[in-house]
Amino acid sequence: MSHDPVLTDPGLYTVIFENERVRVLRYRDRPGDRTSPHRHPDSVMVTLAAFTRRLTAGGRQVELALEAGQARWLSAQEHAGENIGDTETHSIFVELKEPAAPAAATAAPLGPDSP
Repeated sequence: MSHDPVLTDPGLYTVIFENERVRVLRYRDRPGDRTSPHRHPDSVMVTLAAFTRRLTAGGRQVELALEAGQARWLSAQEHAGENIGDTETHSIFVELKEPAAPAAATAAPLGPDSP
């Protein structure tokens, strides 16, 4: 099974641009919507609307509330998500296709990094 979010959740993720270096996805959902487990490469996430979500991976959960107009780094990760707020989620993901440099061993990331 593919872990590409465009294939796991085609009603929520849409490819809006792609070339040999990046892929840009639009993500939109409504309160209560959930995603299937999927994988993101290293990405920049830009929030176009304020939203509250719960991300789950490997028995871990994180809840996050983000305001509109934020840009956040999203380290490569696999997760499932749920809109637990009362607003629609609308964001853009700029996925990098180039591999990251090897990093020191740390816990797997879950959710975007703090600004």
